[in-house]
Order: sequence, then C-alpha cells, then structure tokens
Amino acid sequence: MSVLVRERRDEVELLTLNRPEKRNALSSELLRALGNALREVAGDTSVRVVVLTGADPAFCAGVDLGELSASAGPLDDGGVLEAFRDLPQPSIAAVNGACVTGGLELALNCDIRVASERARFADTHTRVGVAPGWGMTAILPRLIGAGRARDMSLTGDYIDAETALRWGLVSRLVAHEPLLAAAFDAAAAIASADPATIRAVKRLYDLDSALVAALQRERVGFAAARSAHDPAKVAARVDGVIARGREQTRSAG
Repeated sequence: MSVLVRERRDEVELLTLNRPEKRNALSSELLRALGNALREVAGDTSVRVVVLTGADPAFCAGVDLGELSASAGPLDDGGVLEAFRDLPQPSIAAVNGACVTGGLELALNCDIRVASERARFADTHTRVGVAPGWGMTAILPRLIGAGRARDMSLTGDYIDAETALRWGLVSRLVAHEPLLAAAFDAAAAIASADPATIRAVKRLYDLDSALVAALQRERVGFAAARSAHDPAKVAARVDGVIARGREQTRSAG
C-alpha cells in the first residue's frame, strides 16, 4: 500500500496522505514521497492545481512520534517545505479531520484551506519538544493574528473547525461528505482562469519579503534545534501528547 496516493482529475493533481491507521502521521517514507511528488508536479505544466488531503479519519496527525522518538535526529523531511514554496501551481488543503503540528504546517503552506466540520487544529511542537521548521511561526500569525497564533503554539490546545473559520485559518467550511467536491470546485475556478496570470499572482504572494525572512529565521532555529535533538526526551512525552490530543478532540466534538 502506498503511503501517498496520487490521482489525476483533469487539470487537478490530488495527493492523499495514506497512513489512516496512523492518522496519516508523517513518517520519513511519507515525507520523501510527498516531497518527490510536489517536485514532479511542479514540472508538469498540464497540472493547474494541487489538492492535498488525508485518508479518513484524519488529515494529518503530525510527525510520526514513534519514529521520531526512536530516531537519533529529526526525521528526514524530504525537502517538503522547499517543494511547497517552489510549487508554481496553487494548492488547496482539504482538511477532513485532525490537522496537527507538522500536518498543520502542510496545510499552512497550501494557498487555500477548505475544512470539513470534523476538522480539528493544533500546534503541539512545545508539548512534543521539537522546534517548528516548516513555517508555523511564519505563516500562522499572518492568518489568524499574532495573539491567537501564540495562544495555539504555547498552549498546544486544539481549536474546532468553526473557530478555525472565524479566525481565518480556513477560508471555507463544509459538511464532511462534500469536502473534496468543495475543494475541487475551488480548483476548477482556479483552473478556468488565465494560467500565466494565476502563477504570477501566486508568486507575488509567495515572494512577500517579510514572509520569506520569517521562514528563513524559523529554519535557522530548526537547524540549531536538530543538533540538540534528544529522542529519549521526545519518547517520554509521546504518551502524554497523544492522550491529551485524544481528550481535547473528544471534548471539541
């Protein structure tokens, strides 16, 4: 079974994170597959839009904590951030369930976020004991404001889909079953516009100098934290992080 399912629908490339038994947690294998897929799509001019989702019941529970706690260093991310930032086609995250930490960063790097009523969002970097490196501190405050972003990052608390819509973390909220249809409706609207202009406008957003500088600062911090990675400390936190997440998602539902 492939950990990343690729499906072409007309001018749209659908990428589905496919580790449902692990709530689509990001293993090294999945990260490499996603990074490679994004680089391949970037060079395919027949693809106009990319849609990213997860196999139910989750979008992505973040980095695979079991693998991370057994690793001598942070997982090989497969150049995912760079692949997202270099992607010339607009991307849409169809968030169908839990969207946590590294999974939230994947969604943040998409141009548009559409959520189902079952979506839940959290940044648990501080609880796991791992520094963010894929854009959390750069992109999240630009979407929901610095105060709310700090609240999410420092507490690790979950927010529900309605709160995410109200805060501006997602721009569209739909019932669970028609989620992909809603994402493809948005993709069709993009694909029907002038492709050169679409890419030019996306590039202008991506080249915001303040955003680029914030992403670079975060990557410097991430690189510094890699050298101090202690798998034993991460392992000691894993059960607590998972238990707290389950309790909060139950109460939020």
